[in-house]
Amino acid sequence: MRARAERVVGVVIVGLLLVTGCAASPFTKNETPGRHFDRAMKEFAAHCAKAKLKPNDTACDILKLRPADPLATEEGRFAHSIKIPNPVPADSGYRPDMTPQEYFDHLCKTEAGEFIYKTVQNVEGLLQLRLRENPTDYELEHLYALEDPYGYSVGGRDHPEEYFVQPAIGKYQFIETPLPQSSKARKEMKYRRFYRDERAHPERDYQTAVNGKFVRVPYIVAEENVSSARSRYGYTWRGIARPHDRELGIAGGELIILDLQTHEVLAVRRGFVRSGYIRNMTGVWWLTAQKCSKESLKTDAQFINQVLKPVLATQERGNEAK
Repeated sequence: MRARAERVVGVVIVGLLLVTGCAASPFTKNETPGRHFDRAMKEFAAHCAKAKLKPNDTACDILKLRPADPLATEEGRFAHSIKIPNPVPADSGYRPDMTPQEYFDHLCKTEAGEFIYKTVQNVEGLLQLRLRENPTDYELEHLYALEDPYGYSVGGRDHPEEYFVQPAIGKYQFIETPLPQSSKARKEMKYRRFYRDERAHPERDYQTAVNGKFVRVPYIVAEENVSSARSRYGYTWRGIARPHDRELGIAGGELIILDLQTHEVLAVRRGFVRSGYIRNMTGVWWLTAQKCSKESLKTDAQFINQVLKPVLATQERGNEAK
């Protein structure tokens, strides 16, 4: 993905008489990631204004991106309305004399972590309350376009049914997800349910890992659109927005696990990433951003499995016991 972005930007840069593969201008001493990003984008915009681009050329489309609006959707508004037992403080502890690395280390030490308040046994399935759209390369190198870069850098985005349902990684009997706003079926149906059915794809297999070895197993995930969800438990995500974070190339996010009947918060995972020092046009590439610790590298599924203990098939119990 990154290689494709660099090729696209490289073509534009050659056309604009800039240096291929480098930032629009070099980093300057004591320049924050935010100031570097703003300066680079202004220089790029000036060159794009002079460039003779062909119709439908997307090479300058990064200039069209705007800061993410976390409250633009119903799912986003709900995620940000949740009251958790350990909210981040309004005062993050930032001091004007802090370097980006010092501020990042401070946030990792004082705010990041896994906070599990209650676990649940024998969970059959769960509801993903808020989808994560696949980001474009331009969004991944934009300082403000993504609400939660941390979640994108560690959480599974594509095919949640493979992370949560399909053996051997998937442990649940089903997962339900909201239908995209663009789906024609959304007029009558609200959710898509992925569930196990060994007869669903009799001739299809799936590569996975069992006991550290790559194997191919039958692909057993079926799907259907449904009007209502039947999950007792669910999870959602949200970004953390406070002064100074993005200016210093830092982004935080929270994954929240809920009991949908009682509205009780069962667990929260909070983490931060730091970028702004990459030698590309903007200085930002969120997929390779610095993360707090090994613990913060867990995927969404790995953390959720700790809290919502899945009902395992007999064969899978045997494999885990070995």
